[in-house]
Amino acid sequence: DKEKEDKNDHSKRKEDEEIAETNTKDDTEWEVMECEEVDEDEEKQVRKEDESHIIDDLREERLKKPEEKMYYKDDYPTTVFLALKEFKDAFILTDLTLNTEDGGSICVHSTVLAAVSSLIWIKLNERKAENIRVTEGHGWSVSLGPEVDCVGLEAVVEFAYTGLISCLNVQNVDQIQVAARAMGSPRVLALCHLYREKPTLLCKDNKRVKLSAAEQMSINLESIKQLWMHRVGCDVWLEAIGGSVLVHRVILAVSSDYFRGMFTLGMKESLQSHVSLPFLLASDLEVLIGSSYNGALPLNWTGVFEIAGLSLQLQYQPALSLCFRFLQQEINAHTCLDVVSFAEAYEMAHLLEAADDFVLRQFQEVACTSKFKDLPAKQLLKYLNSNSLCVSSELVVFNAVLSWIQAKPSRRIRLADELMRKVQFSLMTFKEFKEVQSQNIWCNHILTEVYKNISEDFCCNQTPQKSQCRIYLPKESLVLIGGDQISEDLCSRSVSRDVWFGNSVRSLTGTNKAIEWRRLGEMPASPRFSHEVAVLNGQLYILGGKKYYGNGDIFNSVYRYDPLQNSWESLCEMQEKRSSFSVVVLDGRLYAVGGYCESDHMDTVECYCPTTNSWR
Repeated sequence: DKEKEDKNDHSKRKEDEEIAETNTKDDTEWEVMECEEVDEDEEKQVRKEDESHIIDDLREERLKKPEEKMYYKDDYPTTVFLALKEFKDAFILTDLTLNTEDGGSICVHSTVLAAVSSLIWIKLNERKAENIRVTEGHGWSVSLGPEVDCVGLEAVVEFAYTGLISCLNVQNVDQIQVAARAMGSPRVLALCHLYREKPTLLCKDNKRVKLSAAEQMSINLESIKQLWMHRVGCDVWLEAIGGSVLVHRVILAVSSDYFRGMFTLGMKESLQSHVSLPFLLASDLEVLIGSSYNGALPLNWTGVFEIAGLSLQLQYQPALSLCFRFLQQEINAHTCLDVVSFAEAYEMAHLLEAADDFVLRQFQEVACTSKFKDLPAKQLLKYLNSNSLCVSSELVVFNAVLSWIQAKPSRRIRLADELMRKVQFSLMTFKEFKEVQSQNIWCNHILTEVYKNISEDFCCNQTPQKSQCRIYLPKESLVLIGGDQISEDLCSRSVSRDVWFGNSVRSLTGTNKAIEWRRLGEMPASPRFSHEVAVLNGQLYILGGKKYYGNGDIFNSVYRYDPLQNSWESLCEMQEKRSSFSVVVLDGRLYAVGGYCESDHMDTVECYCPTTNSWR
């Protein structure tokens, strides 16, 4: 027994000496502490933990299978054709010369003109069959018959590039029709026919009979896309890893600054029919090029970072803006830290600010993800120091720090003191601090002083300094809104616009409970009853109802209350007035179902989309 005691004393002294030696080390540099060498057993443990995280991530990915969403740039056709017109006016990449017998000639892009002219489409098909390719400075030409003059031809070309004919009038409508027939341009002919029938181009029978210029350009772009899909008029092969893509170089040039420089600044690639891009995957390149022809990108979390990185590399601004929109609109707790890393790597300040803001606002949810446990110490410290950190209580902050330390305890245990100082223990309730005390982490000798400091912080009777205060998220509460009330003598009824919330629940005898109600404020509009309320994304919606007891007193108005800002917002009205109806929240939308209007039962349903602020 004595020998055992001696051995225990010896091992305890040795352990105390090691702890003392460790505590004397200068651990002020976070990078050094994160990269400290560990022994072989610790390395095995770390590898095991990392593998466990990887397996968890793979399981998450398999379970999620992120759905692909199509993102559109609505003004893309207008943007593309504006650039194409600038190219035409500057004779950049024009490959087709149109000649008239009166000596006129116009240089255009054959691809653009083929979008409105069946004649040019057929000519391009013939050239494809004959395997004729066009290189810079070696274009081709089409001579038109004597019936076509420059006035009519210029109108057809203008329509191809702008979707309208600005010079159309009584004097030249015949010339434009002749040119449109010769070029095989049915939409130009339709425009001339419409002008002859109704020169003012107004509406007929309350229906629009004339497409706008933007709509015409959308049709033109779709036609160019069809040319690409059928490999008609394409003049350059892009060779990448895993395959090649045949495209129109002029479309690449107006979509990408990278290709604009390659094909318009005298580089050797401007004369080549095959361009090698050995640093790109053909599959990614084809997705990106597809967006050049329709302004749309299919995106999901599996491939958005690769597409965004490729868009940056090739300076594809339209595609990049769609990627940014996806990253900001679809961001969630499981992906926000990936967005942060991506934005930091490419120095995108605006995207980084949005991602950091999401992390701070949804900190509790983010802290529960596996990726949170891989945060660098400096980044975690940045979030904990932020005045914008939103949590429901300090216990959330403590649990986040604790889970981060326990993910790699051998490396991170010495960072506990610095991180725990960011938790405002003095703002905790006794129940919350009891949970802090119950944690097994305090058994570690290194944390003895840390625990002592925490206890002193909690027991401190001084008023917390301003720097110690934190803005907490609103707690879930039961809310009462409006309604009507009958007086005690049953002689009168009144309608309310008050908003109350249940502040706390008090126990009475047995299982009885009493709710302490407090006034939250007032609705921004008329008092109402028989209305509906719903909660979507933490915000309160008030819909429809009645302001009094007559048939003409029913509302279709909608209001939204934001508890974080303590503000009301008037939204798009419902399509129908409703009272005593139902509202259902499903897949991020509101559905108004049935109800009463003017003493009649209703059997209609309408849906509200918060993103577009519209009903259908």
